[in-house]
Amino acid sequence: MAENGTKFLHGLGQRMLELRKAQGLTQGQLAELLGISQQLVAFYEKGQRRVPIDLLPEVARLLGTSVEELLGLTAAATPKRGPTPKLQQQLERLSRLPRAKQRFVSEMLEAVLQQASR
Repeated sequence: MAENGTKFLHGLGQRMLELRKAQGLTQGQLAELLGISQQLVAFYEKGQRRVPIDLLPEVARLLGTSVEELLGLTAAATPKRGPTPKLQQQLERLSRLPRAKQRFVSEMLEAVLQQASR
């Protein structure tokens, strides 16, 4: 691989590592969310393997950034605050439930939040 390609992969890997840690994710958690092995995430972060182009949008979304920022094409921004990884996983699981069960969970959550705010 050409020297520029190596620098690019190392830069991409370093950005992935920093963003993953900022999101509070382990390599294993990120791997699970992406449907790949933890070892592959480690290879990406070390710049030893190329991230498939079709995986980049999902990596960026999970790491709270844009594809452009992930690739180093724009100035890095502070990672966006969002749901914690565990909450994000729970929301994704909730979205796959039937509407009636989603409504039930929503009502339960609303009741707990109202009780907590008293």
